[in-house]
Amino acid sequence: MTPAAQGAKRQAADAVGAWAARLIDLSHRIHAHPELAFEETLASTWVADALSAAGFDVQHGCYDLPTAVRATVGTGPLHIAICAEYDALPGIGHACGHNVIAAAAVGAGAALAGLADDLGLTVTVLGTPAEEGGGGKILMLERGAFEGLDAAMMVHPAAVEMAAMPGSAVAQFEVSYRGKPAHAGAYPELGVNAADAMTVAQVAIGLLRQQTGADDRVHGIVTQAGTAANVIPDVSHGRWIIRSSTVEALAELKPRVRRCFEAGALATGCDLVVTPPAPDYADLRPDAVMLGMYRANAEALGRVFPDLPGGPPAGAATDMGNVSHAVPSIHPMLGLDCLPAVNHQPEFTAACVTPAADRAVLDGATAMAWTAVDLARASSAQRASHG
Repeated sequence: MTPAAQGAKRQAADAVGAWAARLIDLSHRIHAHPELAFEETLASTWVADALSAAGFDVQHGCYDLPTAVRATVGTGPLHIAICAEYDALPGIGHACGHNVIAAAAVGAGAALAGLADDLGLTVTVLGTPAEEGGGGKILMLERGAFEGLDAAMMVHPAAVEMAAMPGSAVAQFEVSYRGKPAHAGAYPELGVNAADAMTVAQVAIGLLRQQTGADDRVHGIVTQAGTAANVIPDVSHGRWIIRSSTVEALAELKPRVRRCFEAGALATGCDLVVTPPAPDYADLRPDAVMLGMYRANAEALGRVFPDLPGGPPAGAATDMGNVSHAVPSIHPMLGLDCLPAVNHQPEFTAACVTPAADRAVLDGATAMAWTAVDLARASSAQRASHG
């Protein structure tokens, strides 16, 4: 590493240290005020205000999304984005640790703000709403937020450290059946049972699983299936998610699952409506070069990447996957050393404001800033060789 790069990394680490108290406070505030997808008014405001204080030119409420943020600093030829997430899960709050993600992104931005022009960087921090099912990054991608970028990165907490999350491709379905009510005891023959339609679909999906791939997942919940035991249910609703290893495999699985829902309608005589509540998530394809840089920087900070028996768990998904198909991207996982608690459990919610989570905020911010320094150095060397 050149002395200039060493100096830049030292300055970045010092900046994260100077911001440490504010970053941890930001993480804890977001955690204490969980907001659902597209409703992240407080979190997005706090992120925007912090980036403004760090010297960024900030837009809050952009890309037709009131809780999206775009903050930019520097005018260099290499344009890097750092993504912040801040939405929570219904019922269990920040059980995926988006408070840690947001604070680490702000920290990386603050660390690079004073270095960007010297490094030949333009740094954009994107506050991306609704990762938990709403596909905020996909909407922002479609609306031009990632145009002109050379790289994008973010970090995400998990139980253990992982260089790359094997993100699946995901599609979501809102499913509704409409039948006809009737007295369940006196006149059942006059009814058309919407709850039965959902049951037939669930049985069909259960049988379909025998013929799906090892990485395929189909899961869902029934949100309504009647209101009284003595009335034939005329309406049923459910929400379903299907997952495959790639967008290509997902395209093959989707119509097979759709036919299971159609079977419920056919068997009972109900009307069926299937609505996707969000865009499909693509599988995550991390950039190998950038990932190598990040891992070396994380290890230099003392982060340890354990060998996981059987490899990283499959089946998780992120709208960062769609970004990775358009822009070289990474999405490493910051270990909170909290096993047996894992993401999307109440115990993981509690783990996201522990000292280990606070350290993850600072280490994640520093490792991303250092990775940006490495990218700038490589880009500068490449421009010099072509000059």
